[in-house]
Amino acid sequence: MPDTVDIYSDTRDLDTMGGRLSRARDAAGLTVAELARRLGVKTSTIQAWETDRSQPRANRLAMLAGVLNVSLSWLLHGVGTSPADESRSELVQAVSANLKRLRRLHSESARVIAQIEEDLARAGQG
Repeated sequence: MPDTVDIYSDTRDLDTMGGRLSRARDAAGLTVAELARRLGVKTSTIQAWETDRSQPRANRLAMLAGVLNVSLSWLLHGVGTSPADESRSELVQAVSANLKRLRRLHSESARVIAQIEEDLARAGQG
């Protein structure tokens, strides 16, 4: 690995800025209308940005990055961590926790079933 690393060392997200904006908005759980309201712009403005028909001004770009919790470099150039990468990690953690819980419940259910069968067997003999 070289001594210096720059922002271009990572694999870039080759989507358009509008595509990245749309994905970040979805990952943040916001509708077009909600994002527009937070930024103080019209919904048609957000739609134009997401379809690459126009570009936000610098002050709106900084606001977008902040509201959507993404870096400005990722939003503009596709360099850095995408929100999908982060949400996938959170999803994997949530699914793993649920699987662990389900296994514990399954084991507990098996013990209860065995106890019931044992009790029924004794009741039938007594």
